[in-house]
Amino acid sequence: MKDERAAEISHIFSILHKWGVHTLGELAALAPDELGARLGPVAVRLWEQANGRATRLLQLVRPTEIFAEQLEFEHEIETAEPLLFVLRRFLEQLNLRLGALYFVAQEITLEMTFADKSRYEHRFHIPDPTNSLEILFRLLQTHLDTFRADHPIVAVGLAAQANQPARQQFHFFETPLRDPGRLHETLTRLTGLLGRERVGTPILEDSHRPDAFHLEAFSWELAPAPNDLPMMIGPAFRRFRAEFLPSCDETVMARQGPYLASGDWWDEKKWQRAEWDLELADGVVCRVQERAGGWEVEGMYD
Repeated sequence: MKDERAAEISHIFSILHKWGVHTLGELAALAPDELGARLGPVAVRLWEQANGRATRLLQLVRPTEIFAEQLEFEHEIETAEPLLFVLRRFLEQLNLRLGALYFVAQEITLEMTFADKSRYEHRFHIPDPTNSLEILFRLLQTHLDTFRADHPIVAVGLAAQANQPARQQFHFFETPLRDPGRLHETLTRLTGLLGRERVGTPILEDSHRPDAFHLEAFSWELAPAPNDLPMMIGPAFRRFRAEFLPSCDETVMARQGPYLASGDWWDEKKWQRAEWDLELADGVVCRVQERAGGWEVEGMYD
């Protein structure tokens, strides 16, 4: 559209030059009615601009709103209490600004500068965008409970990425999480206590080895469930972790087995096992694994 308008103006200028019109004064001296009859409305608008009679509405551009707070400390900070006090004041200011524009916080970014001029930055993704002061403050507090630094803090900054409140339509049998903020806080605490490699979603591996799985980072978006789920037949099996194996001194009333299994014979992690199903005197049915040094309880049937 702009190219067509530019081509039309260039064509009008070429005609004006042939008429001997080369300056704005010569263009302004022409009769506007006759100019429009010969060259059209675009030439009339050019005549109005040459005479200073053209009007153009201003296009108002609203600058991008930046939700950020920063502070340089007069004295170095070495404990969490004064830092949390400042961060809470930051959140109060950010929440007022977000609420005035009907926004919520989708992400918050914490930045800290230390006495040795090094910097630390951590971005918090909020599963359920909100401008609740208590939820956002607990998010920061939980992270700082497990944070350690080698040098005092001399400056701190907090920024929020704003977004519209989320609106989500669920299917008939789907429900949202009751409190996504509390779940995120719990996951953050577990990650700080156990390590990132020990917190996540268990994913079954492509193997027949019992209890073969690995952990992947927790995702707030659930994968669609397959339509061809196998039907569960028989009792559920509750498998015990190696560090929580119970002792078993009951008399065995009945047994079935051994069930022999092996795999990964082509790899260094090859495995081979013999399992038995036992019914104990108290009615408990469990599965045990035969080892060189004895027996190990794998789990029990509910």
